[in-house]
Amino acid sequence: MSFFTDLAHQYIDGEWRPGSGSWDIIDFNPYDGEKLASIPVATADEVDQAYRAAERAQRQWAQTNPYARRLVFERALRIIEDREAEIAETIIAELGGTHLKAGFELHLAKEFLREAVQLALRPEGKILPSPVDGKENRVYRVPVGVVGVISPFNFPFLLSIKSVAPALALGNAVVLKPHQNTPICGGSLVAKVFEDAGLPAGLLNVVITDIAEIGDALIAHPVPKAISFTGSDKVGRHVATVCAANFKHAILELGGNSALIVLDDADIDYAVDAAVFSRYVHQGQVCMAANRILVDRSVEQEFTEKFVAKVKTLKVGDPADPQTHIGPLINSSQADAVTAVVDQTIEAGATALLRGSADGNLVAPSVLTGLPANSPVLSQEIFGPVALIIPFDGEDEAVRIANDTPYGLSGAVHTGDVERGVRLAKLIDTGMIHINDGTVHDEPIVPFGGEKHSGIGRLNGDSMVDAFTTQKWISVQHGRSQFPF
Repeated sequence: MSFFTDLAHQYIDGEWRPGSGSWDIIDFNPYDGEKLASIPVATADEVDQAYRAAERAQRQWAQTNPYARRLVFERALRIIEDREAEIAETIIAELGGTHLKAGFELHLAKEFLREAVQLALRPEGKILPSPVDGKENRVYRVPVGVVGVISPFNFPFLLSIKSVAPALALGNAVVLKPHQNTPICGGSLVAKVFEDAGLPAGLLNVVITDIAEIGDALIAHPVPKAISFTGSDKVGRHVATVCAANFKHAILELGGNSALIVLDDADIDYAVDAAVFSRYVHQGQVCMAANRILVDRSVEQEFTEKFVAKVKTLKVGDPADPQTHIGPLINSSQADAVTAVVDQTIEAGATALLRGSADGNLVAPSVLTGLPANSPVLSQEIFGPVALIIPFDGEDEAVRIANDTPYGLSGAVHTGDVERGVRLAKLIDTGMIHINDGTVHDEPIVPFGGEKHSGIGRLNGDSMVDAFTTQKWISVQHGRSQFPF
C-alpha cells in the first residue's frame, strides 16, 4: 500500500508538500478501520496558490499543439495499465470497493482516457456568413481557462479522471479537490499518474481539504471559469448558487432515485439479474442505482420471490475477498443513516421481505415492499443496499410512479417488446434510461447527466467540448465598413 504513504500530500505547482492547516484529514479503511494516511489540510491560501499556478501554466498549455497534448493521455493510460493491480488494491482499501467494483472503475477510467486522447483534436471552428459586405465571421472554440473539479467518494478515481482528463485535453488547467473520505484515489493518485505521464507542472493541482477549513474558496475564487461537481443535490444547489453569483459555469452531476420498471411481458429471470446488480453494486452507493423497482402486479409475485432469493445469495464481508459482493459503506454516518431509513420505513408500515443487519460499516441487503403511498423513502435517494419493490397496474401508473420524485438521472424498462419500452421510456423525466438492461451505465461518447435535481449539463463526448471550452467570435472586415458618423 505504498500509495498511501507516498501520496499523503498536497500537489501544487508540480510540488508534493504538506498542507499548512492546523488539523489533519485521516484516511481510514472503511472495512477494518485501519488508518491509511494522515494529511494536513490545505488552507484557503493554498487553494489560491493552486489556482494561481494553474492560471500561469494554462496559457502555454493552450498554445501547445493538440497532437502533443494528447501524448500525455496516451502515457497516462499506459501507466494505469502497468499499475492496475496496485490501483485496484488502493480502491479496495480506501473506499471498500469489491474486486468487481475496482475492476469496473478501472475499466471505465481507461476508456475515458482513451476518449481524452481524441478530445484533444475535437474542437472545431466555423466560418459564418455576414449581412455586412466584405465581412468574414470566424467562430473559434477556445479553452475556458482554469476548471475546478470536485469529485465524490463512491467512484473517486474514475470520476476525477472523467472531468480532469477532458478539461486538460481541451487546453485547460485544473484544480482538483477530492472527497475527504477518498483523498488518495480521488486526488493524489490522479496527480501522480499525470505527473509520471509528463504533464507540465501547474496544469493539475490537488488540494486535499474540507469546507470547514476553506469555506467557499474553491468555488468562489476568481480564477476558475467552470466548476465540475459530482455529489449530492444538497451540496450541488449550493455550488450552483455560488457559481451563479460569481458568473461561473457549473456542471453538476448529482443524485438519483432511479426506477427500474418491469412490464408484464418482461423476461423475469433476466429482469431480476438486472435489478439485483442495479441496486446492490458497490453497496448501492451509486447515483444511478435502481432505488425503486417497479413491477407490474401481474408478475409481482414471481419477480419478488426470485429477486429475494437472488439477494440472499449475495456475500457480505471483506472487500478484499474476491467472492464478496457487498463490502462496507464509506463511513459510520452512512451506515447509520441507511439503517435508520430501513427502521423508519418499516415502522411506517412497510413490509421487510429481507432486513439486513449492520456490523460496523457492513450493512447487509434489505428488501422492502408494501410501502405507504406517502412514504418519504419513495422520493429520496438511498445510498445503500436497500431495494424498494413497488407494484403498479398498467403503464400509465408505472410512468406516474417513476416520475414522482425530484430526481431524474437514470432508469430502465424491461419488456418483451423493445418499441413498447422505448415509448414508455420517452415519458420518464430522466436524463438516461435503458431498455432491457440495468440502470448503472456510463460510456465515454454518450451524453451523461440528469434532469430535475439530478443535475445541470452533460458530460462525455461532444458534451465535454461544450463543458470545458467556450466560443469566441472574431470578425474580419476585408473591405471597408460604412459608419453613420
